[in-house]
Amino acid sequence: MKELLKFDFKHIRGDLFGGLTAGIVALPLALAFGVSSGLGPSAGLYGAIFLSFFAAFLGGTSTQISGPTAPMTAVSMVFIAEIISNFDGNVEKALPTILSVFFLAGLFQVAIGILGIGKYIRYIPYPVVSGFMTAIGVIILVTQIPPSFGYYPKEDVNYVTQFKPQAEEIILENILKDEMKEGILVLEDFKTTIDRAEKITEQDILTEAKTLAGKNASGVIGTIKSIPKILRDINYLEVALAFFTIFIIFGFKRITTKVPSTLVALFVVSGVAIGFGLDYRPIAAIPSGLPLPNLSLFGSLGFGTLSSYIFTAITLAFLGAIDSLLTSVVSDNMTKTVHKPNKELIGQGIGNSIGAIFGGLPGAGATIRTVVNINAGGKTRLSGMISGLFLLVILLALGPIASQIPAAVLAGILITVGIGVMDYKGLKAIPAMPRDEVLILIVVLILSTVWNLVFAVGIGLVIASLMFMKKIGDLTSESLNIVALKKEESWEDEKDLPKNMKQEVFIKHINGPLFFGSTSKFTETAKQIPESSTTLVIRLDKVPYIDQSGLYALESVILDLRQQDKNVLLVGAAKQPKYMMERIDIIPDLISNDQIFEDFDQCLDWLKKSK
Repeated sequence: MKELLKFDFKHIRGDLFGGLTAGIVALPLALAFGVSSGLGPSAGLYGAIFLSFFAAFLGGTSTQISGPTAPMTAVSMVFIAEIISNFDGNVEKALPTILSVFFLAGLFQVAIGILGIGKYIRYIPYPVVSGFMTAIGVIILVTQIPPSFGYYPKEDVNYVTQFKPQAEEIILENILKDEMKEGILVLEDFKTTIDRAEKITEQDILTEAKTLAGKNASGVIGTIKSIPKILRDINYLEVALAFFTIFIIFGFKRITTKVPSTLVALFVVSGVAIGFGLDYRPIAAIPSGLPLPNLSLFGSLGFGTLSSYIFTAITLAFLGAIDSLLTSVVSDNMTKTVHKPNKELIGQGIGNSIGAIFGGLPGAGATIRTVVNINAGGKTRLSGMISGLFLLVILLALGPIASQIPAAVLAGILITVGIGVMDYKGLKAIPAMPRDEVLILIVVLILSTVWNLVFAVGIGLVIASLMFMKKIGDLTSESLNIVALKKEESWEDEKDLPKNMKQEVFIKHINGPLFFGSTSKFTETAKQIPESSTTLVIRLDKVPYIDQSGLYALESVILDLRQQDKNVLLVGAAKQPKYMMERIDIIPDLISNDQIFEDFDQCLDWLKKSK
């Protein structure tokens, strides 16, 4: 606790400038990510405030600036839309469940840090990360096309009307389900059902139809299917606002990078729209005053939430961990420091959980904001805390003004984020990459874009793991060919073997682990030994590990050779393989202790004496 309360004020000037600059950069992104998520701009701002402050205060990377990020928002956006549709499109009713998942994700991040699992995150294959990041960019880019053109499917009367028959079916189905739960659904008497059905209003049907229309037009596939309707009802003012936002963001960078071009675009385009009184669509209203805790989320932390959305919470936790630790590495390289990964994950988890209580989006360490902080002079965790406090001041002082920002401006900002987050380095390397890695990248990219981000990454990891195991198995199997010693290249310590033994003694060299990927080749060993041979020497000097499959394959070979009255000698068995053989009684039941040797010299003495 004393360590937490100790602050280094030697660099307060740099921390102040770094935190303020990072906060300025974070402001438009936080608002944009909030709008994109479906929870509104305030959710992005709340997430940036609480995560930035507490992740810096409790984390393990001194210059890290945290907040909502593109990957975290893209994953959140998908499951938020799903939950809202389950609550008949009512965001207020769905919010406690949504926030409970965010809260769980934060707790899982804390658990990852406490258990030290973070160190394994670096083993995720690059093609999986590359495919995922590019998919995130594509999703953000495509899904921002409708608001950039001023099209909102729930407000398209003709489109919504198509879903009214389906909406009526769903409402009636829900009535029947409720009656089943209440135990009053009786085939002989539908009086209660009829009474409830008669109370259905046109507004109820319209609300459900809007929910279905929004769900059908969501995501990449839904947006692509909506393109004819988008082009039919173009709002040219919204297009102009989005276009000039994008133009300024990319164009201003050519003039100077000292002033964030995103912020310049936000102020300039919004200022023109507000100043000239243009008839644009503003973002949702941002509540004024201090954020209040939404304690209703704790009522949603029941078995239903845990069973239905636990995988989503775990995914958010691991994605946030990956995002944060990658940014920590960037910070280390720039500041010549070393971050504490487990502490960082604990800080991120606590920040996300507290942010969820106040209605904020989950996030992670943000690379661009962290780099801005360092370049502006940020040195200690005070910079991240100042960034969060600065955003809180903006919320309290400028909330009503920020509510007037055009929605198309934030859509334009997100389009530039989508373009920037794609992994162009990985895409350019495709022609030179091995085919299996290209396959992994493309599978993750396509499945993430058109299906499900969570499952796509899981499938990518499974494919990558299987391909890796096959490669290791093939490499290990290459060394499993048994031939007479005179035809096999001997190891240095085997050259003193007498010539008269070379026809009777066969030596098997195993290089690498003996595991399930190499057992099929190893089981052929017994078949390759000629009947004239009397002894097989298995060299285990270079076998650091043996799994259960390898163990049973070894046992099978030994049993086959014992049935043929052949001796089997083991040389150089390491601690783990020997322990495993003792566990299932290969030692001493099949091979006695006097037939196990630490080195080949001891084995050679035994062979000479046995002759």
